[in-house]
Amino acid sequence: MEPDFSPLAEFLGDEFDGYLISADGGDSNQLYLSGFDAPDPYVTLYTPEGIHLLVSTLEFGRAKKESRADTVSRLSDYDYRDKHAEHGAVVGKAKTVAAFLADHEVDSLAVPADFPLGTADGLRDEGVAVEAETDDVLTNIRAVKTDEEVEHVHAAQDANEAAMRAAEGLIRDADVADDGTLTHEGDPLTSERVREEIEVTLLRHGCALDETIVACGADAADPHDRGSGPLRADEPVIIDIFPRDKETKYNGDMTRTFVKGEPSPEIREWFDLTEEAFEAALDAVEPGATGADVHDAVCDVYEAAGENTLRADPSAETGFIHSTGHGVGLDVHELPSLSPSGEELRPGHVITIEPGLYDPDVGGVRIEDLVVVTEDGYENLTEYPVELVVE
Repeated sequence: MEPDFSPLAEFLGDEFDGYLISADGGDSNQLYLSGFDAPDPYVTLYTPEGIHLLVSTLEFGRAKKESRADTVSRLSDYDYRDKHAEHGAVVGKAKTVAAFLADHEVDSLAVPADFPLGTADGLRDEGVAVEAETDDVLTNIRAVKTDEEVEHVHAAQDANEAAMRAAEGLIRDADVADDGTLTHEGDPLTSERVREEIEVTLLRHGCALDETIVACGADAADPHDRGSGPLRADEPVIIDIFPRDKETKYNGDMTRTFVKGEPSPEIREWFDLTEEAFEAALDAVEPGATGADVHDAVCDVYEAAGENTLRADPSAETGFIHSTGHGVGLDVHELPSLSPSGEELRPGHVITIEPGLYDPDVGGVRIEDLVVVTEDGYENLTEYPVELVVE
């Protein structure tokens, strides 16, 4: 199933002839629009009549086979080397792209807000009107997933669950040293060792990741602290894994909180309360609700229990100090947002639900699942159990 680019055509209207991206395949909008991934920058032109690529000779054959483009052209078709030699890299590229645009009868362009300035100025010098759009048109289109995209996210989440099982297994099988630290096969069980196990497991499932959170005790009180050093018994360990499938490029995202031993009464209370907030958020997910509605459902639970939130105190440093969730797809953080400014939820939105509580004097607790909004509610793409104590 191909994405529906009609909203992009509607955005262009009578004002623009086309939409142009100049970036490598690491740019998610470029990857999405072209259906092609390359390590070096290339050009994708969208017009209501079709999608057209301008690539190096090196990528020409692969782009013709793998991309969703209607036409694929080479830089050499427009004498790029001669233009580069005569005018330099920036102007030479702009003159090459301008010739490519002329072949597609494009005189006016909308471009992403982060479009290369030198290329934009060079195109203007060649008589092409270029205007940066700030409506995040493609990002909004990407937010609504096709059935195939949901399957890609689900597959990444399945790999994620395998990695979480491996991480939990290390903690469950650990021994407790006299000083309260966890050990595994005679060595200290550290955040770094657990991350290694997560990364190896993900590689075996065709996924990779740049960062993983394995944070214990006070480290877990900072939602984005990656964690370091030995893990300890009776203290919460937050594990947040967000892998990317190496083939499809779609992401998963999941968080669990584990305690090896006996959690403090406050951590147990926090966990139960966070699970209640988590369920309240899920109950609020449906088409037509907003991300703000879901976020409010979490804040209502926490505030009713006397816990602090950013909604109640925008300067809060403890309590519930982040949004409830975000979209997941080609980027691990994308639209829609489940926050005070969260937009309307639509079928096909894939979102995280991740309430949590944090205090350096106590530690932290977070629970996160990945769900897709459906016509009548949601489907949870996560099957991993929610349990605090590992034994």
